[in-house]
Amino acid sequence: MFYFVIFIQTAINTGVSIGAILLAGECIQIMYSNLSPNGSLKLYEFIAMMTAVMVVLSQLPSFHSLRHLNMASLLLSLGYTFLVVGACIHAGLSKSAPKKDYTLESSETARVFNAFTSISIIAAIFGNGILPEIQATLAPPATGKMVKGLLMCYSVILVTFYSAAVSGYWVFGNKSNSNILKSLMPDEGPSLAPTWVLDLGLVFVLLQLFAIGLVYSQVAYEIMEKQSADVKQGMFSKRNLIPRLILRTLYVTFCGFMAAMLPFFGDINGVVGAIGFIPLDFVLPMLLYNMTYKPQKSSLTYWINISIIIVFTGAGIIGAFSSIRMLVLDAYKFKLFSSDVVD
Repeated sequence: MFYFVIFIQTAINTGVSIGAILLAGECIQIMYSNLSPNGSLKLYEFIAMMTAVMVVLSQLPSFHSLRHLNMASLLLSLGYTFLVVGACIHAGLSKSAPKKDYTLESSETARVFNAFTSISIIAAIFGNGILPEIQATLAPPATGKMVKGLLMCYSVILVTFYSAAVSGYWVFGNKSNSNILKSLMPDEGPSLAPTWVLDLGLVFVLLQLFAIGLVYSQVAYEIMEKQSADVKQGMFSKRNLIPRLILRTLYVTFCGFMAAMLPFFGDINGVVGAIGFIPLDFVLPMLLYNMTYKPQKSSLTYWINISIIIVFTGAGIIGAFSSIRMLVLDAYKFKLFSSDVVD
């Protein structure tokens, strides 16, 4: 069970790191397109630039060394949300507001698959908070620190994710881009919000993505370095420093390569949520509770846990199938190393 949890946790963190590098590259591409509309640089080149920056930042030695970065990340999230929601309201009330289309897919099968893909994405959004808490609360007292951390995390999620999602969908309907700033900066016509607001939002989200990439890479780093490091020697000794430089550079380079090769942000979110967050957050806790505390099989607690396990196992399987299906369908429409992010 320990290795199963570690495997899922590592897979999730790798997916999040790939998504962070991909979106960071896209933000730089948007800035570049505004400054040089006819520029020749492609998305994968910006992703390579962001990967190089992440390689340098990845050398921060430990999870604890990121505590100030986490606070900055929180402030950036709130600032970005404030700017995006304000820009969406401005765009929706302006004379040049885009036409809204709230219709669903015409095919019932497609609607069902999209619904389960959406469930997986929502699981990924709300499951994000559990991963740093698992890693940060290994030292006692774990329970109190984890509860405080998760309450803070879910409060921020409700304020940030939902306000941006609701305002973006209100303005653009089902044509809303996964990066709402791209919707506010259409390829044709003027920007739908003040340029300085959108540029500041891009800077905020870019800095936030660096923080996300650093935090969610720490689990992989600790696993690799647990095998490669010599605890009897110092963190900055030659014996430990060289393997750390090599392993972290290879890991970030791999994430950057995958982001450049397969720029499918929404689909990756769905896959990560289905095969990672749903079992880690909704299935394993109930299973481990029943295994550890052994409630009577006639008790309500036992059957509530079993019901949650069955429901979310089914949701995870169908969500994984629908997310992978969407990934395959999108892959037919785009070449490797595409210069556009697939929603």
